[in-house]
Amino acid sequence: MEIVTKIAPIALALIMLGLGLGLSLQDFKRVIRNPKDFLIGITCQLILLPIVAYILVLILRLPVEIALGLMIIAAAPGGVTSNVLTKFAKGDVALSISLTAVGSLISIISVPFIVFNSAGMLGVTEMSTNITMTGIALKMALVVTVPVIIGMIIRRLAENFVTNNFNLINKITTMLFAIVFLAILIEEKDRIFIFLAQAGVAVLILNVVMMTLAFYIAKAFATGVSQRKSISLECGLQNGTLAIFVATQIVTDVTYLYPTAAYAVIQYVTGFILIFYFRKNLN
Repeated sequence: MEIVTKIAPIALALIMLGLGLGLSLQDFKRVIRNPKDFLIGITCQLILLPIVAYILVLILRLPVEIALGLMIIAAAPGGVTSNVLTKFAKGDVALSISLTAVGSLISIISVPFIVFNSAGMLGVTEMSTNITMTGIALKMALVVTVPVIIGMIIRRLAENFVTNNFNLINKITTMLFAIVFLAILIEEKDRIFIFLAQAGVAVLILNVVMMTLAFYIAKAFATGVSQRKSISLECGLQNGTLAIFVATQIVTDVTYLYPTAAYAVIQYVTGFILIFYFRKNLN
């Protein structure tokens, strides 16, 4: 895992810096002014997603490595990709950005809490002995919260430059995720497809079930069609780089990363299918 452990933290910090460059205080004020849609989305993301993942672990009787990997994915917040694909789907981009931003900041508490408690319930015994929930939270703060804040400060100081180059920034962050994903493929090319086959069904079910549930919950309670699109996509496009980072911090066995690798592929396929459906049927 040497390539992954060295690349993932740097890539994640740069991706979160890119997220911060796209944020302003207005994005957080928007949450306060119109909290209903945000609360629906963040509840689906932070509470419903891990519950659905754990139910799937029990129903499918997954091996411990795949099960904890699935829980790590479920604990991760939405990624920058969800904001871009929400725009393609003609969804509420501002809502998507707010969910990603706040979810990412909350993740320094929620991710360690969900992952460590999941590991305890699953009986995981291979976790690193020198890592604690507080230690993970502090490391996540350094690679998640601090870069976001720095990005917001840079945007404040050079708003015109950032705005004019924001499409390029999005492309760079997408490339960084691709680099991390490719690093896993290269380093574990001899074994990865075996475990992708094992994890693929579980992550596909999680992805499809969660996007469907989020859509219909939003249909019942959110304010409009564009908000349904945003919430559904946000719950189906997780921050894979963050999930990889967390996995490499708490376990030494690379098998725990395979669900994340499988999800990284599947979420794009299902995401684009969902966008096509949205654009054709919901305008």
